[in-house]
Amino acid sequence: MSNQSGVLYVVATPIGNLEDITGRARRLLAEVDLIAAEDTRHSRKLLQHLGVDTPMCAYHDHNEHAAATGIVKKIMQGGDVALISDAGTPLIHDPGYELVKQAHQLGIKVVPVPGASAVITALSVSGLPTDRFVFEGFLPEKQMARRRRLQDLARQSRTLVFYEAPHRILSFMQDSVAAFGADRRACLARELSKYYETVRNDTLAKLCQCLHSEQIPCKGEFVIVVQGNTKVQGPEEQEAVRILKILLQAGPLKQAAALTAEITGLKKNELYKLALDLKEK
Repeated sequence: MSNQSGVLYVVATPIGNLEDITGRARRLLAEVDLIAAEDTRHSRKLLQHLGVDTPMCAYHDHNEHAAATGIVKKIMQGGDVALISDAGTPLIHDPGYELVKQAHQLGIKVVPVPGASAVITALSVSGLPTDRFVFEGFLPEKQMARRRRLQDLARQSRTLVFYEAPHRILSFMQDSVAAFGADRRACLARELSKYYETVRNDTLAKLCQCLHSEQIPCKGEFVIVVQGNTKVQGPEEQEAVRILKILLQAGPLKQAAALTAEITGLKKNELYKLALDLKEK
């Protein structure tokens, strides 16, 4: 057993085009003692393409805690391990949190190996503001829960980024039109870096129509980037914001919303959502 622990490398892999692997990632995947992969069968294709024969173990949502414990033990014995997901940067809506958390708790060195990320890739070509954004990932599968979450985000002024599966993309876009309005700008990014890559910037209504008419096929992986709420607040809401900002400095969010409701006569639930948005800024 080694007296010095190994290193956990968090390695980004291509989101589609295999040429997007970095030279550093390629080298480390060949040098480490073990690769922890979300799906070993899927990742084996990438490793074969790279000419890498490093042993792999499965690390996914269903075995995350048990697998993390075993991987950490190997690192503590001096082995170097690379964590990869099926595509892109690990932990960004992919498994890995438990492993990285345990590594930090035990004082193991955790090293990022940057590369592709669907979130950042889509943002960079969206034509929408990128200085402040919120990544929401996949919303709930059930329509009512999804609609509630979209409605909660309707006031959000930051750019919004979502993932969606092909069998739900049309209903997601229809729900987005209902929550954000038909004229809200958005970018639909499909199959990024792959042969059938599509990047379309338009209103939500027009993008929805493109999907409905199959001008944009409901196939492949989707990233949806939606412009934040840019509407100018009316006098009542401006006054509510002023009061909320003062009260949020002095007390809890819930209390600030309740007191502002008493002062302004506006709905407490709406003020609570507004206060949440102010807290996040």
